[in-house]
Amino acid sequence: MVKLNRRKFIVLGTVGAGVAVISNWLSQESISSQPLSQSSLNLSSLYQSSNGLLELDLEAKESVVDLGGKQAYLLTYNGQVPAPRLEAKPGDKVRIHFTNNLAQPTNIHYHGLHIPITGNADNVFLNIEPREKLTYEFQIPTNHPSGTFWYHPHLHGMTAEQLFGGLAGLFIIRGEIDEIPEIKAAKEEFLVLQDFSLDEEGRLLSSMHMSLMMGREGELITVNGQINPSLSISANGLLRLRILNASTSRFYRLMIKNHSFDQIATDGNALNEPIEVNELLLTPGQRADVLVKGNQEPSQYRLLNLPYDRGSMGMMGGGMMGGRGMGMMGGNHLDAPITIATINYQSSVQSLPLPTKFTTISALPKPEIVRSFELNHGMNPMVGMAFLINGQPYNKNSMDTIVKLNTIEDWEITNTDVMDHPFHIHGNAFQVISRNGQPESLLAWRDTVLVPRGETVRIRTSFRDFVGKTVYHCHIFDHEDLGMMGNLVIEA
Repeated sequence: MVKLNRRKFIVLGTVGAGVAVISNWLSQESISSQPLSQSSLNLSSLYQSSNGLLELDLEAKESVVDLGGKQAYLLTYNGQVPAPRLEAKPGDKVRIHFTNNLAQPTNIHYHGLHIPITGNADNVFLNIEPREKLTYEFQIPTNHPSGTFWYHPHLHGMTAEQLFGGLAGLFIIRGEIDEIPEIKAAKEEFLVLQDFSLDEEGRLLSSMHMSLMMGREGELITVNGQINPSLSISANGLLRLRILNASTSRFYRLMIKNHSFDQIATDGNALNEPIEVNELLLTPGQRADVLVKGNQEPSQYRLLNLPYDRGSMGMMGGGMMGGRGMGMMGGNHLDAPITIATINYQSSVQSLPLPTKFTTISALPKPEIVRSFELNHGMNPMVGMAFLINGQPYNKNSMDTIVKLNTIEDWEITNTDVMDHPFHIHGNAFQVISRNGQPESLLAWRDTVLVPRGETVRIRTSFRDFVGKTVYHCHIFDHEDLGMMGNLVIEA
């Protein structure tokens, strides 16, 4: 097993302001395909494929939910936050009968899935108007990796607002890693991390009340829509945590007192072997699968979110939701550690070993093309402050980057901005090759990578299987909506 130094962690993201966590909410809806029951920690509905088909009704709407005895008005899929968990297998067909009952147009992005980027599949250019319906239909490739993926809105200009309202759910692909005996024997829990900000009447604060330049962060932090939920682990046993950062802008830097994480997957893709780390950093959109060994004295142990400084917009980045660096009032604010869940030891079991080998990841060959991208912000005459890629704000009609199917490319992404930016490519996973010219030590497949301010990250990808137009962007959703996005055209 590979072990990293205590001061190192898997590079995935940042944390912002916020102290409280929301209590359990769930508004059950009756829909055509009946969901399976869930554990007390994972209260949202579960839909699993059967006979090669995952089919369900999915409705986006505003719902009244119970936040610790107080009514709150959130945006939901099927009345639930987080949304129903979907599970399929490689080769399965997926058919989602979607109804938009929001007051705004919307669509759905299937983050991390390698499926068609056109038609009624992972097409971010679809515009589903209020009261309209659309059936999403696609097939999971037979060679698709098993892992932790997710779905959320992705209509440009409204993505951050709708995600911040609560629209996010897990999409799990079951496969080979789930059948490894040691992993199969572990207790499995799913943690969806979200934050919210509400006014005194329980309604979502409008964007005008928040610092969008920094990326909005809510003061209410939830784990599966609950305040500090309890997880259980058996002495000598293994706990498998599948963690999703579904927050709009908040980064999570996680640790468990007196325990390490043995990471087994990044962004839904298995590693070659477990990597032992003491801290786990997740930027918005990133996922991590980890094993926690029950090898301490029976007691309660806190899952903590630690401070992390992701930079500042200076005088432009303050306000009530900024919470980073020099805000409007000056000063340098960093949060104290926040308990987001508690792990309790239960009974003792016969000692379970850690797995030693999952798969063999092959490094991609040297690229045919190398491209350079610069992340920054500036002024746009049409909208004012904008976030830019290569000096340009997003234009839905542009053809920013044209690539050829089945070619390998390296992208050098340089962050000349004053804040850290996570970078996401739709449709195809990539490998991180180097950071500031130094080779990346961990060979892994990712779909989102943190590019810290002042640094350059080089990634390598192969554009496989599907042609069409999609996007790449900063995965702080407010920055994406404010222009830090480009169009990617894959041609045959």
